[in-house]
Amino acid sequence: MSDELSEIEFRRVADKFIDQANERLETVEKENVGMALLFAAARFNAFVVASHSPTLDKYEDDREKAVDFFMSTYRQMLNENLDDYRRAYKEPPADSEH
Repeated sequence: MSDELSEIEFRRVADKFIDQANERLETVEKENVGMALLFAAARFNAFVVASHSPTLDKYEDDREKAVDFFMSTYRQMLNENLDDYRRAYKEPPADSEH
């Protein structure tokens, strides 16, 4: 699979999760939806790490590297998305006369 196709699939899957999260906003506070997504990501990524570790020794060897990877990746993704929202504050609304 090409990098471009992988990026398209990555965005498609992420958008589906975001769509489901947005649907929950009708009945659940946005902060709770966000925390549920974070918990789901942590739980699923723990499964991913375990599935790549056929033995407890391998799991223990991989665990800290996995935590470092996921933490740094989340930090980067969060900063990129916060930067996107920051731009919304700097740009005047589309219907503004400015």
